[in-house]
Amino acid sequence: MSVESDERKRRAARAALALIQDGSTIGVGTGTTVGFFIRELAATPGRVRAAVSSSNATTQLLLAAGIEVLDLNDLNSLALYIDGADEATPQRYLIKGGGGALTREKIVAAAAARFVCIIDESKCVSTLGRFPLPIEVIPMARELVARELAARGGQPVWRKGFVTDNGNHILDVHGLSITDPPALERELDQLVGVVTVGLCGLRPADMLLIGTDSGTRTA
Repeated sequence: MSVESDERKRRAARAALALIQDGSTIGVGTGTTVGFFIRELAATPGRVRAAVSSSNATTQLLLAAGIEVLDLNDLNSLALYIDGADEATPQRYLIKGGGGALTREKIVAAAAARFVCIIDESKCVSTLGRFPLPIEVIPMARELVARELAARGGQPVWRKGFVTDNGNHILDVHGLSITDPPALERELDQLVGVVTVGLCGLRPADMLLIGTDSGTRTA
């Protein structure tokens, strides 16, 4: 990872701080850009009251930063969710799941009134699919789902040696050009054995904060 890429991610993370209401509870995603965001939170103690975490790894980072982690089931509402993405379009459709936390990420995003995605400009694309689409599957259904994906023109690759926080497997699907993310998400969600598809088409981000070499822009 380059120094320039790190600085772009850091800029997007800093910009997200301005969206937080002091003393609020927020949802926090997973990934390298979110890691920079948590460091920014740690440098401003008391900025948030608590957080809902999207992964075990994020929970550890939040606790190390002195931020209380709450169970989503204990909240009636969640105003803001901050997370990254592996790809993003100008319509704010996303591919997520490079870190394997897609199911919990999408749960917290669905619960939040506002979903803000922080990325560096290298993640911006016109059409999703350059990054392989992660799909979380029940282990016993892995090959069944893989055959269904191959029949649809995808090239699924089992992420060997990786188990999600939910105890499941990941198939990374190569060779897709995703021109209609909501439609593909609906279709793949119906495959028996699929837990979550790493597409945010039905619930896209409400805002993109994009770190660039010269600053941050929004979309």
